[in-house]
Amino acid sequence: MENYHNLVSKQQKFFHSGKTKDFNYRINALQRLRDSIKKYENKLLDALKADLHKPELEAYMTEIGVVLEEIRFTLKHLHSWVKPQRVKTPLTLLGSSSYIYSEPYGVALIIAPWNYPFQLMIAPLIGAIAAGNCAVLKPSELTPRTSEVLEQMITKLFPEEYIAVVQGGVETSQALLNEKFDTIFFTGSVPVGKIVMKAAAEHLTPITLELGGKSPCIVHEDANINLAAKRIAWGKFLNAGQTCVAPDYVYLHHNIKDVFIKELKIAIRKLYGELPIDNPNYTHIVSQKHFDRLSAFLDEGEIVIGGASDRSQLVIEPTVLTKISWQDTIMQDEIFGPILPILEYNDLSQVIEGIHNHPKPLALYLFTEDASVKKRILKNVSFGGGCINDTIYHIVSPYLPFGGVGSSGIGSYHGKGSFDAFSHKKSILKQTTRFDIPLRYPNFKNGIKMIKYFMG
Repeated sequence: MENYHNLVSKQQKFFHSGKTKDFNYRINALQRLRDSIKKYENKLLDALKADLHKPELEAYMTEIGVVLEEIRFTLKHLHSWVKPQRVKTPLTLLGSSSYIYSEPYGVALIIAPWNYPFQLMIAPLIGAIAAGNCAVLKPSELTPRTSEVLEQMITKLFPEEYIAVVQGGVETSQALLNEKFDTIFFTGSVPVGKIVMKAAAEHLTPITLELGGKSPCIVHEDANINLAAKRIAWGKFLNAGQTCVAPDYVYLHHNIKDVFIKELKIAIRKLYGELPIDNPNYTHIVSQKHFDRLSAFLDEGEIVIGGASDRSQLVIEPTVLTKISWQDTIMQDEIFGPILPILEYNDLSQVIEGIHNHPKPLALYLFTEDASVKKRILKNVSFGGGCINDTIYHIVSPYLPFGGVGSSGIGSYHGKGSFDAFSHKKSILKQTTRFDIPLRYPNFKNGIKMIKYFMG
């Protein structure tokens, strides 16, 4: 088995030199990363096209532009994030002051998936750099061209004792997980997330897991149907549905079923044309294995929109299924593809019960104009994050930490959340030497009486 002990040791030594903790060093690294991304823009777009058939607009928006915006936001705010944060001190600690220091963990392992192979590697790296860490990056072997460009860019940009890229398959990931890192950041599936968590437990390594699950999209009877259909079509079929926060299925109110499906069909046609499988601006499936898994779902329920596919091109057009229940195979695990099942409901309690009977989702989307419906869903359903009257967009805001709950993930990032994900919060109490309160000492007369007065 491969051994990366020397690489990790080299990074640990560099980290202990203190260079990565220097504020200007962090700023410079982020600026150079930003400039390099711009320089490699065309190579990245070509690689994403080759790996996933991603159109230029979608690739730039979801892979490059979002990362450049994250760097911009981090550069603007890092000076305030690194400062010790003064917090209140209770009266019982008269004379002292309290602070929280953010310090880097040390050497971070970042494992990225294939669906957004550039963004989901670089976004956490921004946090790792900003917090003052070294990092080992493991890109996906399922998107080899993008991984190759990523390695070229990082290798030219940073010395390997600071940031290194390690390529390879499952064996490589396992070998890396056998090493003792100071923190691990993983984005991917729930089954692999469990393997990562088990490996981290061997060394008691803190982890951030960004996983997935079946994210519901609820369309209530009072929703703006035209807009709901358009935004759901965009959110679901972006990247051919290979998005961890894509609407996995729609809970649709029975009264608006026909009109919603009609509007959804119109929206899909406007976005991807009459023949999406021939559309050069429509993303393809990453591999034959995933294509075959998704194709099997096309035999379930009733196809009301789409259904065409081409295995030779690894493309499945946007497809909508009705007459689906929780017992169908498509409802057992995250779909992660351009197939959208519709479940019907008459009362909101059916929706809440259905979601409660399954693992907590990474995202939830609700389309309604009714404030009481919004309040009921937000109060009674646990999920990582989401939108009301939109899809996907909550992950774009640097002011909203993004992450899952339960089996959909542990921890969060984006904006300051990324800085915090790679930082240990060290609590410090600074005590005065001008006087000493004798109350805490065992020889203080009537000590228990005074303690009860202040602390009871």
